[in-house]
Amino acid sequence: MTAPGLAVSLALAFAGLAALALSLDRHHRAVLRGPLLRGRAVQLRAAGWGGLALSFAAAVSLAGWEFGPVQAIGAVTGAALGVAACLTYRPGWLRAAALAALPLAAAFLPFALAAT
Repeated sequence: MTAPGLAVSLALAFAGLAALALSLDRHHRAVLRGPLLRGRAVQLRAAGWGGLALSFAAAVSLAGWEFGPVQAIGAVTGAALGVAACLTYRPGWLRAAALAALPLAAAFLPFALAAT
């Protein structure tokens, strides 16, 4: 696996885990300083699981079935550390960081595809 492929998987996992964290009332209030509506929670959960699924799919497609699942688990672990650190020290930054992770994944994708 190449570094751009890992960056794609990591960025997608970060965005997914951030969306899942924001679907919880406590984190939503800390980050967005407003109430969490039921419809928004469902949307955030769907986006979070979708981001994790895309992260897994990217890892498997870029690294193959031999190493892809291992890389996906590592990317989710690293992303979880980043989300937890962001929620602990700078909760207000989580939304911006998650939204920045998506274009970052898109920017690294051509490099990851060229390296395979």
